[in-house]
Amino acid sequence: MPRKRKSDVDTKADANEDSPIGKKAKVETVKKNKLDTDVSELSFESEAKTKNGKPWNVKFASWNINGLRAWIKGGGIEYLKKESPDVLCLQEIKCSEKKVPKECEVDGYHSYWYSAEKEGYAGTGLYSKNKPINVKFGLGIKEHDNEGRVITAEYDKFFLVTSYVPNAGQKLVRLDYRSKEWDVAFLKYLKDLDDKKPVILCGDLNVAHQAIDLKNPKSNYNKIAGYTQAEIDGLTNILNSGFVDTFRKLYPDKTDIYSYWTYMMNARARNTGWRLDYFLMSERLLPQLCDSIIRNEVFGSDHCPVILLLNM
Repeated sequence: MPRKRKSDVDTKADANEDSPIGKKAKVETVKKNKLDTDVSELSFESEAKTKNGKPWNVKFASWNINGLRAWIKGGGIEYLKKESPDVLCLQEIKCSEKKVPKECEVDGYHSYWYSAEKEGYAGTGLYSKNKPINVKFGLGIKEHDNEGRVITAEYDKFFLVTSYVPNAGQKLVRLDYRSKEWDVAFLKYLKDLDDKKPVILCGDLNVAHQAIDLKNPKSNYNKIAGYTQAEIDGLTNILNSGFVDTFRKLYPDKTDIYSYWTYMMNARARNTGWRLDYFLMSERLLPQLCDSIIRNEVFGSDHCPVILLLNM
């Protein structure tokens, strides 16, 4: 998730003429971002179909949960049961595998966890109703595999890759690593998989690809992690290698739809956000695409879930 400046969100102040000690700045009091959701009040039903009229029959979900324990307390397991995806991918679990709470064992799902070497940092997870043929952790490259950032699940007809892509960091201290090392290795990894089977990639890719993918593009461009040209180019390179951004394929001009909001300055209530969470897939899967959804009505993290519906 990008580091945010105060200029990224709107604030309101005016002079308090009635103050007994003279004029004061009167800051508007606003409610904080909600921390959880009563999913019983939500409907996740969909009648989405392919262009040829075939209804969806497989649902994938992805969510940067900003901490596994906090996610559980905020109703994460209830969300999983309500959404009932065939696969749920999690990013930023911030929990070593040996400390994964027992509550994370959910009937009807196989679960897989890939933790960072550093406790309380990064990490990914995956729930799957059907047991994958194989599950791989990492890229197979030592310098990229100490933060628990990639899980690959192989199924009969495709590979599913979930990733928590490295953040370029405050003052862009990791931008060179992100753009010159990680992005290069990750692209090669995806292309090698795609040579074998179609690939579905999901997760927090830590970049807003287009200006319409964040609220304040001008003030953030080349200044804030998540919207530098180097990071944009990294995602463009993936898309130019036979992959498609499913949300933008279906909704090329849709604005004010985001998947991440800083906790500061009531950003989510103001919808001052970024679209950092994606479902990309091999272009040859396009005939099977039914819908790509951003569940911005679901709380429990500074990100919201994103959904992919396919007819497989």
